Amino acid sequence: MDQTERLARISVILTGAFAVVAALRLGQDVLAPITLALVAGVVLSPLSDFWERHGDSPVWGALLGLLATLVLVGCLALTIQPVVASLVEQAPKVWSDMQEVVHAIRGLMRGLSEVKDSVASAIAPEANAANPPTAEESVTVPTVADAIMIAPAILSRILIFAGTLFFFLLTRAEIYDWVSLRLSGRGTRAQLALRLRLAERNVARYFLTVTLINAGLGVLTAVALGMIGVTAAPTWGFAAFLLNFVVYLGPAVFVVVLLFVGIAQFDGAHSLAPAAAFLTLNTLEGQFITPTLVGRHMAVNPLLVFLALIFGLWLWGPVGGVVAIPLLLWVLVLSDALTEGRKVAATDQPA
Repeated sequence: MDQTERLARISVILTGAFAVVAALRLGQDVLAPITLALVAGVVLSPLSDFWERHGDSPVWGALLGLLATLVLVGCLALTIQPVVASLVEQAPKVWSDMQEVVHAIRGLMRGLSEVKDSVASAIAPEANAANPPTAEESVTVPTVADAIMIAPAILSRILIFAGTLFFFLLTRAEIYDWVSLRLSGRGTRAQLALRLRLAERNVARYFLTVTLINAGLGVLTAVALGMIGVTAAPTWGFAAFLLNFVVYLGPAVFVVVLLFVGIAQFDGAHSLAPAAAFLTLNTLEGQFITPTLVGRHMAVNPLLVFLALIFGLWLWGPVGGVVAIPLLLWVLVLSDALTEGRKVAATDQPA
């Protein structure tokens, strides 16, 4: 009977987990901007606290945080646009150079196929059938009409993000008080509310530290690419700064991008220099700088980080990749705080 109940509980938990994942997947248009806004609100919490400590209204702190976030997003969009335009402009040369590599590989594979066919003909002539030619897939280029069609969806997500961020910054204290009231026993509510604020500060401190590290990596990348001779090196440095927030996958994508940039601007072995320079800098940052500055405060299992990143990308795409690591840190710190609060509440109860 006990084993049956245990299996029933496990099945209910698994069913609930699948239902939650399905709901998150189906509600991506609404839940993704809400989650991104909550993560941004946690990161901006020190700014709101600083504003409130000076005796100003929380409304002004929330408005300041929202305005700073929207300005930052606008600046990011304006900065990324030249990167995309540069890639589009250099695409013909990259495609031409890549075709030469593809033709060489096809020639090698054709030679191996001929050898295989010769051996197959010698062994079983009747089994040697010609392979049908493969058809090339056409690439659909988005049009202006497509952009106009998706504009309302993008605008609605921006409005959801802005509204959630503003009201979260405005009512953070009330939210934490409500959580501590529902999840703690008598005599420990104030302590749990304080722990929630401390967890928020830890996550914000982590994000600030990572931001400074990524900024340093972006500056060094821009300097290195400029010394190599890559055009628009500061823009590529800024791209390195942004992509490094998506751990593991972001730097890998940027290495591939720099391979295309090197092929487009240089010839021979020199075309590998931009990717090699960034790969060297990123290795130094990942192996020495980040563990030294971040590991002291908050060390997380790399496998857990990687799985959280993969799950976030699968669930919500780029937005999921951005919020995966901060949300993971928040859940881990919050879980420790709630566990300790419950233990204290259990010890205070009479036997």
